[in-house]
Amino acid sequence: MLAALALGLGLLLLLHAEVTDRGGLGSLVETFLPWLGLFVPVLLAAALRRRSATALVALLLPVTAWLSLFGGLLAGGSAPGGDLTVVSHNVNAENPDPAGTARDLAASGADLLALQEMTPQATETYRKELAAAYPHHTVRGTVGLWSRLPLSDSRAVDVLRGDAGPLAETRRAGDPAEPPRALRVTVATDRGPLAVYVAHLGSVRLMPRNGFWTDSRDAGAVALTAAVAAEPNERVMVLGDMNGTTDDRAFDGLTARLDSAHEKAGDGFGFSWPASFPMARIDQILARGVEPRSAWVLPATPSDHLPVAAAFAW
Repeated sequence: MLAALALGLGLLLLLHAEVTDRGGLGSLVETFLPWLGLFVPVLLAAALRRRSATALVALLLPVTAWLSLFGGLLAGGSAPGGDLTVVSHNVNAENPDPAGTARDLAASGADLLALQEMTPQATETYRKELAAAYPHHTVRGTVGLWSRLPLSDSRAVDVLRGDAGPLAETRRAGDPAEPPRALRVTVATDRGPLAVYVAHLGSVRLMPRNGFWTDSRDAGAVALTAAVAAEPNERVMVLGDMNGTTDDRAFDGLTARLDSAHEKAGDGFGFSWPASFPMARIDQILARGVEPRSAWVLPATPSDHLPVAAAFAW
C-alpha cells in the first residue's frame, strides 16, 4: 500500500497536466502543486516504521519528480545587478492605509510600479503619494503603472469576463459595467521601447456545486495571451495578479511566450498569497526580450497579497 501511494504521488507530479479539469480539479491541483511534496516525508516515515524496502524504492519516483519541477527554485537563480527594477502589487480594495502602502512601495526603489485592485478613492491617494518618486503614471480602471521613465500609448485591455458562469448570479440588472482590469502602455527606455501590461484577472472560487470555478480567470488569460501574441514590440512585460500560478494549465499560452522572472532568477517559492500565510504565487512578473537577474517578495503591506519584485538586464 505504501509503495502504491508513493508511485501514485510520483505519477500525479509527473502527469498533473493530464488530470481532468472537470470542476476545475486540474487547476486546483496545479495551484498547490509544490505542496504535494509534503506527502514525501509522511510516506518516508511510514516506510521506515514498516521497514519496507519496496516503499523506500518507490519513493524515489515522487522525490525525483518533485525535484525536477521545483528543485531549481530551492537552488536559487538570482544574480547581482540589473538595469530595470519592477514591482507588482495587488493593493487590495479594502486596504485601510493606501498612503502607507504607497510609501512602502516607493521605498523599494523600483523603476516601474504596477498596482492592481485600486478603488477610485485610493487611486487619488496613490497619485498624490507617488508623484514625487514617479513623475509618469497611467491608470485604467482598477489598475495602474507608475514609472520613473516616460510613458506613452496607454490603453485598456479587456480581460474581464465577470458575467460568465456562477458569478453572474451576483450581478443585478442595471449594474454599471465593470471598470477595466488591465492596461497596455509603452515605456521609453534608453534601449528602446518596452511594452508593459498590467493585469488583474478574474477571481477563482471554490463552490459546492461547481467545484473550483475558474471561468472568468481562464477567459481573461485567453484574452491577455491574445494581446501578448499580437504585441509587435520585442521587449514585453506582464505584471499583475493572475489569480493562478504558472503551473496552472490556464497560463500555458502565456508562459509559452513569456518567462517567469521568479522561475528564472528567484530564490525559493516566492509565494505571495495570502499575505498572512502565503501558499501560492499568484502575483506574476513575466517577460520576454529582457534577462531576469533576480526576483523576490517584498515585506507585507496592509493588503492580503505580498508585493513581488524583479530586476532585469538588457
